[in-house]
Amino acid sequence: MSQPIRTKLTVVAEFPEHFFLENIVVRHDNSMLITVANRKELYYLPPARADAAAEPLLLHRFGALAGGIAELEPDVFAVLAGNIYTTHDNYLYRLDLRGWAPGRLAVPEQILAFPQWMLGINGCCAVGPALFAADTFAGAIWCVDFGGDRGPEAKLWLKHDTMAHVPDTLPPPPQPGINGLRYSAKTGCLYYTTTGQQLFMRVAIDPTTLEPASAPERVAGGGMYDDFCIDDARGGAYLTVHRENRIDCVSLEPGGPPLRTIAGDPREAILLGPSSAAWSRAPGEAGRVIFITTDGGHTAPPPDGRVRTAKVLRMELFD
Repeated sequence: MSQPIRTKLTVVAEFPEHFFLENIVVRHDNSMLITVANRKELYYLPPARADAAAEPLLLHRFGALAGGIAELEPDVFAVLAGNIYTTHDNYLYRLDLRGWAPGRLAVPEQILAFPQWMLGINGCCAVGPALFAADTFAGAIWCVDFGGDRGPEAKLWLKHDTMAHVPDTLPPPPQPGINGLRYSAKTGCLYYTTTGQQLFMRVAIDPTTLEPASAPERVAGGGMYDDFCIDDARGGAYLTVHRENRIDCVSLEPGGPPLRTIAGDPREAILLGPSSAAWSRAPGEAGRVIFITTDGGHTAPPPDGRVRTAKVLRMELFD
């Protein structure tokens, strides 16, 4: 990650004002699934086109705030939802889109209610046969095993001070503790952000047992990081800095090249409230194009106080 990276941002889709686009996953055909936290909704977005904006299609409305989403197997997805600020009920849904087409019914199936001591579900990622999920207010990572005879089972995987929620004086909502989760096949580590503590961390995973193989170690810090995507080829990660309206680039190794901002500095009007990031899967765009979700300033309005439309952005990388 020592070489400079230039970026170009373009809008591929817009949602109304005050839509908090939370998490994104890109399907095999480059269409997308997007959770909208404050609307408790899941949307489908057709593949982005250069000549027209993509039109979001509402797939489902949950009974709780929509959170993390990950692909478990081709076109089968895990979606998380939880009443993280009230009753602390948290749920895992399975969404099977094999053979699905826009216009048909797509109903996520609830397959797990997490134990009551889970306080606030947030980001997630799939690692082999397991799903790892961030517990943003208990400061922990949970692991869901899908291999049991009784169906999916959740266990507390790791709890650590660097994952903890800390009080803040910012306008609501309260800043999360552990937030985004991603796995690097190159380093064999699970990476996580802790928003309120302004940390980017990692913990090694035993490839056989999927248990923690090291203590968490600090990779970088200094921004209120939300979600991110991993760039194993370049040995780095691209982090959304939600309230600070920028994208940071950081090495995957502690002590690597210094963190640097690659978008949003100086302020770019379309990059308000970046929340999640996922790689394009279109031919020729691997390692070159990332899709970014934003909330249009819903969480942290710009200086003029006017919240803009929430957006899905295409961020192209140039070495």
